[in-house]
Amino acid sequence: MPSFEYVEHTADVGIKAFGRDINEAFENAALAVFELITDTSKVQIKERRSIEVRALDLEGLLYKWIEALIVLHDSEGLVFSKFAVSVDEETKTLYGEALGEKFDPSRHEGRMVVKAITYHEMRVERVDSLVVLNFVVDI
Repeated sequence: MPSFEYVEHTADVGIKAFGRDINEAFENAALAVFELITDTSKVQIKERRSIEVRALDLEGLLYKWIEALIVLHDSEGLVFSKFAVSVDEETKTLYGEALGEKFDPSRHEGRMVVKAITYHEMRVERVDSLVVLNFVVDI
């Protein structure tokens, strides 16, 4: 099973992230976003950021999770390669950790600038034994 795939989209990038459960799907969604930004295999774990977000539904939770990661990238220059997520589906709360380091142009390839996540085409679905997240990022 791939952890994510990119979906053709007119001007932005569509992402489909997969997981055996909701936690893994949210982790893979974050990895997909940072793979757009750089080669995450070259990102060392030197920094750790904790993120807690709440929303009214799972789509809102996905939006706030990715938005929080983009804000950390934009404000602190961080890139991440590992994620640990725990989603409480009852309270619609996500507890997450992002691990990585500051972007270093001498070691990290600059790929795309991810400006924001959008609600366009956003879906959180259970398909057979998988959780599938569909969303679009603005580049």
